[in-house]
Amino acid sequence: MKPFVHIVQVYYEDTDHSGVVYHSNYFKYFERAREHLLGVDTLVRLWREEGIGFVVYRASAKYREGAVFGDRLEIRPTVARASDYRALFTQDVWRPGGQKALVEGQIELCCVNRDRQLVRLPKLVWARVLD
Repeated sequence: MKPFVHIVQVYYEDTDHSGVVYHSNYFKYFERAREHLLGVDTLVRLWREEGIGFVVYRASAKYREGAVFGDRLEIRPTVARASDYRALFTQDVWRPGGQKALVEGQIELCCVNRDRQLVRLPKLVWARVLD
């Protein structure tokens, strides 16, 4: 599968008083990249037709260098099967052409039904990210 890259523009509103991206905003960037990787239409259909949605089980980030107002960033997600019930997304943040990741993120997701009961990850999700 071709590596997936999601581009993010850093706006002034994304930064703190020092002009550096506020730490929690990286999790918003990660969320957007996952949505685009999996496909917004797929996620909407899963919820509306099958009653399956994603929830965050665990999230972590290692901050190596701060992005600043005006930067264009690449969010580079990869996904691995942690179990039949969990997917592990490694989501690193890079400046285009950069030599190292600015932020290294890991987000572990589970699927739940409308009653918030744990369900297996849908095969269609695996087909989408592993093709």
